[in-house]
Amino acid sequence: MKPYKVNELRRKYLEFFESKGHLAMKSFSLVPHNDKSLLLINAGMAPLKPYFTGQEIPPRRRVTTCQKCVRTGDIENVGKTARHLTFFEMLGNFSFGDYFKHEAIAWSWEFLTKVLEMDPDRLYPSIYGEDEEAFEIWTKEIGVAPERITRFYRDPETGECDNFWEHGAGPCGPCSEIYFDRGEKYGCGKPDCKVGCECDRYMEIWNNVFTQFNGDGKGGYEELENKNIDTGMGLERLAVVMQDVDSVFDIDTMKAIRDRVCELSGKKYEVDALDDVSIRLITDHIRSSTFMVSDGIMPSNEGRGYVLRRLIRRAARHGRMLGIDGTFLAKLSETVINESKDGYPELEEKKEFIFRVLTEEEDKFNKTIDQGLSILSEMTEQMKAEGLKVLSGENAFKLYDTYGFPADLTAEILLESGFTYDEEGFSACMEEQRNKARAGRKTTNYMGADATVYEDLDLSLTTDFVGYDNLTYTSTVSALAGVGEDENLELTEALTEGTKGSVIVPVTPFYATMGGQQGDKGIIKSASGTFVVEDTVKVVGNRYAHVGYMSDGMLRNGEQVELIVDRTNRINTCRNHSATHLLQKALRDVLGTHVEQAGSFQDGNRTRFDFSHFAAMTEEELDKVETIVNEKIQEAIDVATDIMTVDEAKKTGAMALFGEKYGEKVRVVSMGEFSKEFCGGTHVKNTADIISFKIISESGVAAGVRRIEAITGTNVFAYYKDMEKLLDEASKAAKATPANLCQKIHSLQDQIKVLNNENESLKSKAAQSALGDVTDKVIDVNGVKFLAVSLKGVDMNGLRDLGDNLKDKLGDGVILLASEFDGKVNLVSMATDGAMKAGAHAGNLIKGVASLVGGGGGGRPNMAQAGGKNAAGIDACLKEAEKVLASQIK
Repeated sequence: MKPYKVNELRRKYLEFFESKGHLAMKSFSLVPHNDKSLLLINAGMAPLKPYFTGQEIPPRRRVTTCQKCVRTGDIENVGKTARHLTFFEMLGNFSFGDYFKHEAIAWSWEFLTKVLEMDPDRLYPSIYGEDEEAFEIWTKEIGVAPERITRFYRDPETGECDNFWEHGAGPCGPCSEIYFDRGEKYGCGKPDCKVGCECDRYMEIWNNVFTQFNGDGKGGYEELENKNIDTGMGLERLAVVMQDVDSVFDIDTMKAIRDRVCELSGKKYEVDALDDVSIRLITDHIRSSTFMVSDGIMPSNEGRGYVLRRLIRRAARHGRMLGIDGTFLAKLSETVINESKDGYPELEEKKEFIFRVLTEEEDKFNKTIDQGLSILSEMTEQMKAEGLKVLSGENAFKLYDTYGFPADLTAEILLESGFTYDEEGFSACMEEQRNKARAGRKTTNYMGADATVYEDLDLSLTTDFVGYDNLTYTSTVSALAGVGEDENLELTEALTEGTKGSVIVPVTPFYATMGGQQGDKGIIKSASGTFVVEDTVKVVGNRYAHVGYMSDGMLRNGEQVELIVDRTNRINTCRNHSATHLLQKALRDVLGTHVEQAGSFQDGNRTRFDFSHFAAMTEEELDKVETIVNEKIQEAIDVATDIMTVDEAKKTGAMALFGEKYGEKVRVVSMGEFSKEFCGGTHVKNTADIISFKIISESGVAAGVRRIEAITGTNVFAYYKDMEKLLDEASKAAKATPANLCQKIHSLQDQIKVLNNENESLKSKAAQSALGDVTDKVIDVNGVKFLAVSLKGVDMNGLRDLGDNLKDKLGDGVILLASEFDGKVNLVSMATDGAMKAGAHAGNLIKGVASLVGGGGGGRPNMAQAGGKNAAGIDACLKEAEKVLASQIK
């Protein structure tokens, strides 16, 4: 048995199943595609669910993959044991109604014993206790002795069984696993140690799932007409066996990362148990983080982004615990990329971007972690003093919201001291914050692409798109859906005038919303009516739903119709989409190759492009980008479209999107040698058709993500026409011409400045006059002079000026001024250096009396201010101030 390395094992597995007629598909993105039930892909079969359920037709009935997966259910155990991982690779061979148990079992045995040359005497199959068919295949066809096969039965109390795969009602079936005997040194030493023991001697390396039943969820099962095979084999586990090492952290790819952690920290592995926890945790988390970022996931406080942020910040904290100074995760990520790029070349392509995201997030955390840890330490000390064991939800939320501590990280740190936190209280604070955010949003739901009514249609009913070359087409209505009185969408045989609904045809020139480009608008005409298309969306089963309403007449199922795309809207959308390709390349030229698309939107009015970048663009950078795009428009470059394989496309240098799911063939849109991108959208024939390009705005939308909004073509002319009109109106208002408007504005600003100064001077004089001589109101409070005065009609700026004047006259002392102004109360307090030495504190004085005028405030020891709503409380406020000051003076 050769000690094959991880990359060799992956390659051998895929090549073996290709030789058995399987299509070797590249790993799907960690971001689930059209599957809202998952946050991240967590199993080899997860991205293939549409093929198993029949929602989509697989590219071949036999498929093999090595799927990258992330699971965080046991994240608290990662590092503490040498078993647990958040990132792993799952080898799989799948049959969609093709081969079944005989082939699956035979090929698993052949791969292990012939290709990898494992000793058959060290392999032990297991089966579901009642699966006699599998038992017969193992014993009679493969030749495994019956006593070497372990039967696992259902638990008589729970009815559950590890060797029967089912999750509620639906497809299910028995499993057959293969265990490898690692030898007595990994055993527990018990005389009854065997397959199924909790020790590390017998390691499960292969699991064949035979999906042959449809369960009703109540113990009833019916045979499926089309049976499936779902095989799973953890690549890291297989490597442990082949390389004969103790754990997954010792296999070649992970040991390289582990060694790099030790190099950066100056620590040695397996010397100190606590250090080992941190070393293993960082080794695992940097793998997950690197792969997640490569699939376009960005750190955030929601969903997948929160999982990533949590992983990065846990790793950063444990790096500090090992004594690593400064940012280090990008250095480790480089090792991850070098070890895994053989199977995942996109890691090398995206490495600069990956490094930037990791470093940016690590920097953010480093800025707050020391302060956060200090505050958490104070909180735990206070808990100890008060005999408490549970940190309040409010404090846990403060650490999360202010210092970037994920709740799980707070829990982990608390656990090290024997404490926990109030999860319900934390959740309540989180929900309160979300409710505040929701209050500012309005949502509508009309005919979305997720409407499940389309799932009731025959699978053979699909839509072909012919809109690259046609804006009109004759087709036949194959399905109609209408919105009823209850606002629900239902399949129907006809749509009548005024009815909202959607139309599905087998062939359409209408582009459906995809890849950021919005769906076409237009009309669908029949002999008996007209349907206005407001949007076109792609729905389940590769169908295009033309969404809109009947403007007149009636439309029936089966009718011949003329589909007419809104030509002007399509042309403008094409201009915006093609300009977006030029924009992305221009951004990469000006800002750097770390720029990657993070989202886009194109319709007939504008283009919106989100991209990875870590600072606001300067005016000079924006001007350079805009100039480059307009130069390429003026060069009149032909826009070419080619269909090719993904590998062929990448060899041309074409850019692919993060996390996008591509088939065997892709469409590549080229604008000379300047821009080449994978793209299924519609485009102009020549860049000159774009006419012109204008950037309207640049802004930030998320951490590390910027947004540019721009317009093209006739929309640019309309924009400048509006600007010209606005300029004329402004010139008239300023009694100037457009040519000298700026000069006139500067002149007006100078006049306003002079008038403001005069106004402030008059207000100051009025305030002084209103104040009069107040020296007789100065009192002594424990040896400190104190002046408390009430005025009317003086604003906050006036009070501050008066306070400065009085302070000069008073010498050492404390001043409190209160004024009723525009129905509100203004308070200002000041304390001189001598008064502060005696104990006076203007901020605390204001804080102690502001509530009496219905307000609040505070400030520095030498100056503070506050506002209030209750003018009737001014007298009481001034009297209370004397008491507050007296309590301060020692």
